[in-house]
Amino acid sequence: MNDQADNQSRGPDRVDAINKLFADFELAYHNQFHKAYAKENQILLAKRYWSDVLGGYKPAQIVAAANRLTKSSTYLPSLAEVVKACEDGMGVFGLPKAKQAYIEACCATSPKSAYGWSHEAVYLAGKATNWHFLASEPEDKAFPLFEYYYTGLCQRVMRGEPLDHPQTQALPERISRPLSSEENHLRLLKLRQELGL
Repeated sequence: MNDQADNQSRGPDRVDAINKLFADFELAYHNQFHKAYAKENQILLAKRYWSDVLGGYKPAQIVAAANRLTKSSTYLPSLAEVVKACEDGMGVFGLPKAKQAYIEACCATSPKSAYGWSHEAVYLAGKATNWHFLASEPEDKAFPLFEYYYTGLCQRVMRGEPLDHPQTQALPERISRPLSSEENHLRLLKLRQELGL
């Protein structure tokens, strides 16, 4: 298979991530890097091999893992260290593990939108699962559904996609005139919809 077809099968994002990883490692570990990859063809072979091994990870995970390793490792990281950093990639994005997120969602106080969430994805997964369902069903029923939503949200975060989190607006300090019962009812419906109740 030629280089062009090989790059297309992996996608340009993966190639860019691998190139960035090697560029970061070269800058951070200059002498070690040039000793490990003394010949130009060694770098090309290593990039292809690393790209194949890291094929199951999102480009954002690979780049985040490289950033994390360059900040914490004294020596040029091995492929095994990069794989481990990619596997721990949820932490790189500030995402708790699914079980921790589930416990947080179950223990969160109301109003849920005002709770100090460890990550927005936890709140959104709890909301998608349904707060009442989380509170009333046993873990063996509630956790799989929560995990399904949470995993999808985590993948979006790791791809760099924004999560939609509706912001609740504060009440004005003064209301110039009393609201009619119809206006009160409409505002109450809107508030319930915003809070997911």
